[in-house]
Amino acid sequence: MSEISNKIRAGNRRAIGKAITLIESSRPDHQKEAQDLLSELLPYTGCAMRIGITGVPGVGKSTFIESFGKMLTKLDIKVAVLAVDPSSKISGGSILGDKTRMEELARDDMAFIRPTPSKTTLGGIARYTREAMLVLEAAGYEVVIIETIGVGQSEVAVTDLVDMFLLLHSPGTGDELQGIKRGIMELADLVVVNKADGDFLNATKIAVSELRNALHFMKPKNSKWSVKVLEASALKRTGLKEVWENIKVFKEFMTKEGEIDRRRATQNVLAIWSELGELVNDQIRIHKPKNINELETAVRNAKITPQAAAKELLKYLLKDI
Repeated sequence: MSEISNKIRAGNRRAIGKAITLIESSRPDHQKEAQDLLSELLPYTGCAMRIGITGVPGVGKSTFIESFGKMLTKLDIKVAVLAVDPSSKISGGSILGDKTRMEELARDDMAFIRPTPSKTTLGGIARYTREAMLVLEAAGYEVVIIETIGVGQSEVAVTDLVDMFLLLHSPGTGDELQGIKRGIMELADLVVVNKADGDFLNATKIAVSELRNALHFMKPKNSKWSVKVLEASALKRTGLKEVWENIKVFKEFMTKEGEIDRRRATQNVLAIWSELGELVNDQIRIHKPKNINELETAVRNAKITPQAAAKELLKYLLKDI
């Protein structure tokens, strides 16, 4: 194994950071180096519990993850957090920077936090997050949390990366289902009503009851698993142990049923097609077909359809094959 592989296996944070930087780089030489490294690390991956966490903006995702992560590290469980960070369409740079939002967890030697850029595409979310997750698993992190930016299309991409999908909800917003898309509810393996403290205690009870009722009318994600609705307070750090106990029960049950292995196998196959789309985008950006501006103008002026333009670009890429 290479020196950087050995350092990653030993949990060297600098080596982990360097590996993820290589993964996120658009330089062809860096991409090759990253793939060679991942090939070395692959036999040491797959042991972590992969958890996706989402919720509408303002639900307290970062606060919840920090409190939950600190609880786990106190149990001597190594925790990694990959926060899907939307890329600016203007500069291409990341927008958030989650270390500033989880300062206490970021200082914990048992934890590792890293924003992962989406590069403006859903495929980009999957690509960089999936490969960064493998590096962290090889480094010995036992729980890998993927935090999404909010309820939307990115959540669908993240469900294709994780073993369990956790939906956070906040009480006291009137209609408890307002702002939650039915499709996102149906993706959840566990629902947690956050902010169960202070003036929100009664509202929390109402929210839990309404969410449980709503789930009865939805098609379950898995017929063998009944989605639970729990309450917790990230601020007061209450209810977090119950959340963890339910995650452990889920993992044990789904592992016994063979569902975790089935999910991961399906996710790996889906990743082929997601990656293919990203590779095509990469090649277009690298080679810049001569007629690309002409095609964009024609589409902009409604002279041809986007599909027709895409087919022309694909012909350009395939002409030498």
